[in-house]
Amino acid sequence: MAVARKRLGDLLYESGLISKEQLEEALRRQKGTKDRLGDVLIQCGFITEKQLIEVLEFQLGIPHVTLAREKLDPAILALVPDALALKYVVLPLRKERNKLLVAMADPLDYYAIDDLRMSTGFQIEAAIAAKDELRLYVERVYGMKGSLEQAQQSAQVDIAATADAELLDEDSPVVRLVNQLLSQAVNRRASDIHLDPMKDGLFVRMRIDGMMRQEQILPKQMQQLVTSRVKVMANMNIAEHRLPQDGRFRIQLSGRDVDVRVSILPTLHGEKIVMRVLDLTSGLQRVQDLGFSPAHFAAYQRMLSAANGLVLITGPTGSGKTSTLYAGLVERSTPEVNVITIEDPVEYQLTGVNQVAVNVTTGLTFARGLRAILRQDPDVVMVGEIRDTETAEIAVRAALTGHLVLSTLHTNDALSTVARLVDMGIDPFLVASSLTGVIAQRLVRRVCEECKGLREPSAFERELLARYEMNAESFVYGKGCSACGKTGYKGRLAIHEVLEVDEMLRGMIARGAHSEEIQMHAKELGFHTLLEDGLEKAAQGLTTIAEVVRVALR
Repeated sequence: MAVARKRLGDLLYESGLISKEQLEEALRRQKGTKDRLGDVLIQCGFITEKQLIEVLEFQLGIPHVTLAREKLDPAILALVPDALALKYVVLPLRKERNKLLVAMADPLDYYAIDDLRMSTGFQIEAAIAAKDELRLYVERVYGMKGSLEQAQQSAQVDIAATADAELLDEDSPVVRLVNQLLSQAVNRRASDIHLDPMKDGLFVRMRIDGMMRQEQILPKQMQQLVTSRVKVMANMNIAEHRLPQDGRFRIQLSGRDVDVRVSILPTLHGEKIVMRVLDLTSGLQRVQDLGFSPAHFAAYQRMLSAANGLVLITGPTGSGKTSTLYAGLVERSTPEVNVITIEDPVEYQLTGVNQVAVNVTTGLTFARGLRAILRQDPDVVMVGEIRDTETAEIAVRAALTGHLVLSTLHTNDALSTVARLVDMGIDPFLVASSLTGVIAQRLVRRVCEECKGLREPSAFERELLARYEMNAESFVYGKGCSACGKTGYKGRLAIHEVLEVDEMLRGMIARGAHSEEIQMHAKELGFHTLLEDGLEKAAQGLTTIAEVVRVALR
């Protein structure tokens, strides 16, 4: 079907989705950018992407396609040159006689349609696809293909003969390939990229919403070039292949500042690389955005407003502890308060906060840095992690001498934190006197907003809810769609345990009471476990019971 040549702004105005003033405002903003009008309208909040798709689909008869349901034919994909597909973000889907159906984020981009027609020799029929989904597919199909082919040719040459300049030249194939891997990870909200050397190739996996996903397999001959490029970026020793190495680098991708921490481990088939990806433009969360229940939110606010004491955030790696700490620091950071942190590494730079980075090679450890910080007249001190007895002792004594100390600790739950501090060699009476509160947390996946539906609870779910005196007539679940990669989940939220230390609890800790006695008293104060908090959030339709059980009971 030929696309009627009608301007998008006029179409949306006639449909009643935007006012004349909103259209004029969007057109003014568009002049200062190269963005499409539809993108500007969405950025301004005047329309949603779903509304845009519906207008184009129903008003102009442009078909809407879900790429996850499409079977991509390599022969059809080859009809559109890589450069053109990347320039206009388009994906050819099907061919029928002299017509080529092409998925586009903006099917009213007539320049793109004309260029495609002239390049392919086909009449172009446009279909509309979700922008983020389309960009992801185009990057997968075209973004890495050219770089991969050229990099493979480079890899035919002995790595020793490969000029250092090629690993530094931004236009070289291997540099483009690594950058595209990073860009793909950022666009998919991946927290980690794993490059696993195997006998038959270099396996690329990404951790998205806490779950590992296989992305692709790079040819074995690419392994050494890719490894060398990552080492150059992270300022590592390229010639060292027998020892583990750690490094980091910062890069800008699609206008986003991205911080990447790199760990390299020698394995049987080569060096395994794990890159922790931190999108610095995603911004810091506020305490009210962390997913606390009203009672837990109020408790954390009380802890943060205390003049002194020790507040600990506990949980395994990747459970969002740092985000909770930073949110608390932002809450306390005012011109009247002297806030100093010591971290390894400094993940976000906070305005008005003095941040110190641990540097073991120069002797600046957590303990040594913390001692120096206490001579800087601080009101609030944040210690990135309590790893050893020395750091724990200094943090406890700082909390006892008029400072509010925030830190993290690796324990399974809030109640075991007291025992963990005692095991580290801290006297029970010091723990009792210094500890203000403990927050334990985990991250569970959110139900995808695009494909969520309702279902009745199973017998197991009813029994589990009844055990905790809860009830729900129906539960939200994700059916699985292209937006969530067919998983039914998109994004994550935290579930919490919050333990506030009152005078009675201090007495119990000081006399070495058993954890069961402490738990009974905490329950009397309204203490909720991770599982209970998760079940409440599942009943609210934010996640699923299966996800809560998977995370809270492991």
